[in-house]
Amino acid sequence: QVQVVESGGGLVRPGGSLRLSCAASGFSVSRTAMTWVRQAPGKVLEWLSEINSGGDRTYYADSVKGRFTISRDNAKNTLYLQMNNLKPEDTALYYCTKQPSGVRGQGTQVTVSS
Repeated sequence: QVQVVESGGGLVRPGGSLRLSCAASGFSVSRTAMTWVRQAPGKVLEWLSEINSGGDRTYYADSVKGRFTISRDNAKNTLYLQMNNLKPEDTALYYCTKQPSGVRGQGTQVTVSS
């Protein structure tokens, strides 16, 4: 059964950092393109970042470029999103998604507030 489970969210002050994790099962992240997306209350789903199946190319939305880093640990079959210099506008529910199916988990909440 293909499944992803996001974790690592929480409450952080502006300028702080968090690392989100996405544990995959039923498939191998080492052979799969994966993305991170987020949805803030009342807003549409926003694509943030993608890592290709080979793991050698990464892509970022302008809104997070230079602050967020996508990576994966093939041995742990886990995808990560390192988020630095967080801003209140980063507050959202964050999901990882398996490509191209779009399978995603329940999400992890990130709240950036002083």
